[in-house]
Amino acid sequence: MDARTQSPDVTPGSGGPGTVIVTGGASGLGAAVVDAVLAAGGRPAVLDLAAPRVDVPHVTVDLSDGAATESALERLVELAGPPDAVVTAAGVDACGPLERVSRKDWERVIAVNLFGTAAVVRACLPHLIERHGRVVTVSSTLGLRAVGDATAYCASKFGVVGFSRALATELAGKVGVTLLIPGGMRTSFFDGRTEQYKPGPDAQLNDPADVARAVLVALSQPPGCELRELVIAPSTEPSWP
Repeated sequence: MDARTQSPDVTPGSGGPGTVIVTGGASGLGAAVVDAVLAAGGRPAVLDLAAPRVDVPHVTVDLSDGAATESALERLVELAGPPDAVVTAAGVDACGPLERVSRKDWERVIAVNLFGTAAVVRACLPHLIERHGRVVTVSSTLGLRAVGDATAYCASKFGVVGFSRALATELAGKVGVTLLIPGGMRTSFFDGRTEQYKPGPDAQLNDPADVARAVLVALSQPPGCELRELVIAPSTEPSWP
């Protein structure tokens, strides 16, 4: 599916989703969200370790560094303008039994997936409150159901669930908050893993473009109406329900 031709109409305000900051926008779900925002007439801007594959405003940053993330966000706003929405699609993993995953790798997963999410949202809040904008946080079906050899990832994604639910309560009537809970997707997220931690050859995984369309649905809600939580997963997703 081509997100550029299959995106839903998104018409808050002057048309399109406006300026949307996407973390992790250089690959995977983040890159698919960038494509979907462009297709809907919006203006994506990217925070990531790498530059995005399309020509959009971006600043490279390690989201595990909160201070660097806040500075990068300021530079990105200078390039792209104040955001109407934020989508926190960046995520990393460190698979293996707890005693075999190094402290550095384990803590980096928490720092990127949870602390990085909070840092970006915090830095964007003044703009989002002023513009009555929206936040879409990205957790995982493993933020609802835990599995072994994924303690860091599950802890971080369970944390994103709690953070998002609390944030929605805190910002009710000011900023829309949607918690997106995707299942497995066909992305490079699984690259570099040992075979036991890769999806099997018969695994059914979603196209990230389909998941990105769900993000656009959340961004398309009229003022005063919000999709609070949205689960989107392959029909055979083993970690749901």
